[in-house]
Amino acid sequence: MERPTLRVLAVLELLQAHGRMSGSELARRIDVDGRTLRRYIAMLEEIGIPIVAERGRYGGYALVAGFKLPPMMFTDDEALALSVGLLAARGLGLTDAAPAVASAQAKLERVMPTTLKRRVRAIDETVSLDLSPGTAVPGSSMALMTLSSAAQSRQRVHLHYRTTQRGATERDFDPYGLAWRGGRWYVVGHCHLREDVRSFRLDRIEAVGLLPRSFRRPEGFDALGYLAFSLASLPRAYAIEVRLAADLATVKEALFETIGIFEPDGDGVVLFAQVDDLGWFARELSRLPFDFEIRAPAALRDALHDQGARLQRLANPETSPQSRSEPARRQRASRRQQ
Repeated sequence: MERPTLRVLAVLELLQAHGRMSGSELARRIDVDGRTLRRYIAMLEEIGIPIVAERGRYGGYALVAGFKLPPMMFTDDEALALSVGLLAARGLGLTDAAPAVASAQAKLERVMPTTLKRRVRAIDETVSLDLSPGTAVPGSSMALMTLSSAAQSRQRVHLHYRTTQRGATERDFDPYGLAWRGGRWYVVGHCHLREDVRSFRLDRIEAVGLLPRSFRRPEGFDALGYLAFSLASLPRAYAIEVRLAADLATVKEALFETIGIFEPDGDGVVLFAQVDDLGWFARELSRLPFDFEIRAPAALRDALHDQGARLQRLANPETSPQSRSEPARRQRASRRQQ
């Protein structure tokens, strides 16, 4: 029910911001087909929004002249900050993000002076935000709102959750906080089924309901910190320990945080991680601009040696695969004769 409502409001805001828009452009902006758009227009007319529909090749939709809803007011800096935030929201894996972003963007443009409007549209059309690592996995907007509200009010919830191993499960849960990491939304809190702190992916929550029970959250609980630790501590084929010869700020610039856990160690940092692919981890180490010491496992040194040998082979024209071709041999012979 909520999803069509968001899209209907997005249509209204777009018409208020642009005055007149073609049906194809409106449908594209809110990601629906033409038939669905016409149904949304009818819904707006049913609640008293006066809309003029012009048919034909150059037709479109427009609000009746003079009709305006009270606008929201923002300063120039606020409008720019919100525009960048909305741009980021598209990549945060919420199922209803597209129409909500379109509607909010239209509200902003409706109250902006012309110069600022051009700047904001330039951001929307030319700026791309890479929220790596991880491809965004769609999560439920309703689950996010319900759980964040429950976490704020310290209210227990009941989760219907599915896992790939055990199928559908149910549990009472005290949500301490939510976090976005590695392309997914997570909620962290106390699971009454396991009687311990656990994290759950929002895209696997099938239903969430509020319970008439309150809870106490641990003082200073860091949901993102717990999530980072728990994900990096998941048992995998190899446990990694590498000392990096750089300060923490430099290390975090060179490596994405989801790679593992960073612990300051004198003038360096120790990286703890769990991986299944030593070759991939060796490639990550080989691109670092500072020195490092592999403490465990020994097999990681072999993987790094193989990576170095491969790069050395590719850098040497005499041993690269291309150098063994007949044209390449003739070209080298010609250079020697000269």
